[in-house]
Amino acid sequence: MPGNDVEPGAVRDIIAAVPRPFPAVPWLPMVCAMDDVTLPPELERFAAEAVAAGRYRDVSDVVRAGLSLLQRAEVEVAEFAASLEEARAEGERDGFLTAEQVEQRVRAAIEDAAAGRR
Repeated sequence: MPGNDVEPGAVRDIIAAVPRPFPAVPWLPMVCAMDDVTLPPELERFAAEAVAAGRYRDVSDVVRAGLSLLQRAEVEVAEFAASLEEARAEGERDGFLTAEQVEQRVRAAIEDAAAGRR
């Protein structure tokens, strides 16, 4: 799209020019001034293009969306790790199945499912 070419330092200059009506206030957790965020040129360009395309209101929204995705991914990884730990503990408590036992159970489940469709 014409006019969307953004110089790498332009985003930093734009952000610096925006007045900060709400400085970081300890008792207001929703507000956090992060004036010192430095992005590599390719991410700065990506963020500026996302704003120019209208997908985000400003670069802060782009960063917020990225951090939100990272937060969700880390929660999912932690939940998965916890489920693995639970499975390991269950196996130690109840005993582990051999490969043959797993195969028998899988085959039986397939046969049951196939019989149910007839």
